[in-house]
Amino acid sequence: MEEQTADNVRWSVAGDIGRIVLDRSDGPHTISLASTAALARAVAEIAAAKPRVVLLTGSGTIFCAGGDIAEMRQHAGTLDVYIDELVGIAHPALLRLSELPVPVVTAINGPVGGGGIGWALCGDFALAAASMKLRTGYAAIGLSPDMGASHFITRRIGSLRARQLLMLSDPIDARRCLDFGLVDEVVPDAELGARAQTLCERLARAPTASMAGIKQLCEGAARRNLHEQMALEKSLIEARARSSDASEGVQAFLEKRAPRFSGR
Repeated sequence: MEEQTADNVRWSVAGDIGRIVLDRSDGPHTISLASTAALARAVAEIAAAKPRVVLLTGSGTIFCAGGDIAEMRQHAGTLDVYIDELVGIAHPALLRLSELPVPVVTAINGPVGGGGIGWALCGDFALAAASMKLRTGYAAIGLSPDMGASHFITRRIGSLRARQLLMLSDPIDARRCLDFGLVDEVVPDAELGARAQTLCERLARAPTASMAGIKQLCEGAARRNLHEQMALEKSLIEARARSSDASEGVQAFLEKRAPRFSGR
């Protein structure tokens, strides 16, 4: 899939890797109506192309500054209507990206705030540049979280610490984010792109149906009891056992070589 560009968002698929880039050349990327619509289009087209892994990152030195405050000011008298329209576009797209049956990697190339946090943490892997800082910001302007920020922060660090971060809105540097468990790895800024590419290439070689099964099992595990979880495990592993990738994996193990999964 050739690279597409619209309203500060770029997206493409190459080598089984779908790539979405928040790309604003005249300043930090912000969540406006136009950029959100472009991001929703990018997610839809990437999903339709069915890559084996998806990478979300940004260009420049800032991943996403959060909501477009200037645009909010233009809708000061009807801010609730504006927010309703914005999240009505963003939330289904973010949910779709998070629930893709393939691994999703985010490479957070710099500071992130507000609604950008949900996009930064929605993946299965979150890599951060050393210059990354996270600031929730909602309480500082009299709002509560959106874009899944409350869900993804809580999922990673627990309810009590999540509410403290959201209530205080203090900036947190990359090292503290790693210590808290908000991100999975911190790398020097100049190495982030290569590290993300290496991880995506590894995941793209993985058995796609196994990745989908793992995501399905882990995402809902807290809501199911043991009986339900093991019943789902049984159903999924039996389906995987009928696949050519399972045959290849077993054969490769016996032959002491790297497996060559078709992923389809």
